[in-house]
Amino acid sequence: MENRIEKFMQHPLSLYRPFHKNQSDSKFQSLFQEKLTISKHAKARLNERNIIISDEKWTMMEKRLSEAKQKGIQDALFLSNEGAFIISVKNSTLITAMNRKEAASQIFTNINGTILLD
Repeated sequence: MENRIEKFMQHPLSLYRPFHKNQSDSKFQSLFQEKLTISKHAKARLNERNIIISDEKWTMMEKRLSEAKQKGIQDALFLSNEGAFIISVKNSTLITAMNRKEAASQIFTNINGTILLD
């Protein structure tokens, strides 16, 4: 049994290949891009406040969501021209949304990161 443990502990470091960015790596990274889901509450707020978010903006939010997760952010405020969005980075879920005018009068609590999209 001791011999088997030694085999695992003596793997060659030459098998280790550090991550280098190139075109194929960006395709690889896009496979792991976080997908943002929308809570029922957020869907209702988007509809009643007539907030429309383009596909391009959703893609940007998902990309920034991945970056926020890498930095250890759990709950974030995403700000864009369309509105202010509270997102659970940990769960990749849009929690609530409000337009910019409404957001101007709010105090945001229980967030540990802010992401500016514009």
